[in-house]
Amino acid sequence: MIIMSVDLGKARTGIAISDNGESFAFPKTVINEYNTQKLITKIIDCAKEYSAELIVVGLPKNMDGSEGERAEECREIGLEIANQSGIEVVMWDERCTTVSAHTALNFTDTRGKKRKAVVDAVAAVIILEDYLKFRKNNA
Repeated sequence: MIIMSVDLGKARTGIAISDNGESFAFPKTVINEYNTQKLITKIIDCAKEYSAELIVVGLPKNMDGSEGERAEECREIGLEIANQSGIEVVMWDERCTTVSAHTALNFTDTRGKKRKAVVDAVAAVIILEDYLKFRKNNA
């Protein structure tokens, strides 16, 4: 099954997809959109383009596990994606994924504008890798 992950951001949203065997996660794109409805439409378009059968949306929990205002916004967006696309959406804890993405980009010495352009897609890859590990261990 091809699974797509979404790292929602206020300005940039990262998209990653898995292979059909659910073994690998690949960064695909970063959507630059501030308007929530337009963003939802673009996410659904990506899901259709990549033939995603499941969408994993990052849920930004606080470090203590509680959920704040941004987590609620992400839940609402995830619900809208599911309602408008007909594709199942799973919310997935994304604590520290952006920090991990920056760490990964430090190893590749990716800096400046290039870093800004890819960090959200790399965060989406980390979300998807975590979810794929969970599926594999709980199958």
